[in-house]
Amino acid sequence: MKGRTITVAVLTLSDKGSRGERDDLSGPAIGRMLEGIGAEVRFSEILPDEKTMIKEKLIEYAGRVDLIITTGGTGLSPRDVTPDATLEVIEREVPGMAEAMRTEGMKKTSRSMLSRAVAGVRGQALIVNLPGSPRAVAENLSVILDVIPHAVEKIKGGMEECAR
Repeated sequence: MKGRTITVAVLTLSDKGSRGERDDLSGPAIGRMLEGIGAEVRFSEILPDEKTMIKEKLIEYAGRVDLIITTGGTGLSPRDVTPDATLEVIEREVPGMAEAMRTEGMKKTSRSMLSRAVAGVRGQALIVNLPGSPRAVAENLSVILDVIPHAVEKIKGGMEECAR
């Protein structure tokens, strides 16, 4: 967004991470990548894979930041509930972002098709689910990084044309 810092909340969803049994490498990686588009991480938390708690935090942060990035809990394991929580709080889905990440991921591993990550809008905040591993975070976020400022601008009511 021209002349405005994009404010960010990063939520790492990990039972082990929330108990201090695993270091969070994905959250800091997200912060470093977002600096390249002029974004600033204002909030960063590690939560267990608990749908109610995830929903509460998404709702809370949607009123405080422009962008919420989640990392973890996007797969098929019974405790992977991040996309489910996200779908319950967003008002509009942005399927192209998740589709683009899966499509690009398929070039590296067929397991990318197992991702249930979603992206959407709540209020004036963009919410994007990323996988949990630092490598997958970097691969997925790099696919959508350049469109995030434009997406946030449009969500905020920006009048800039989408055509290039």
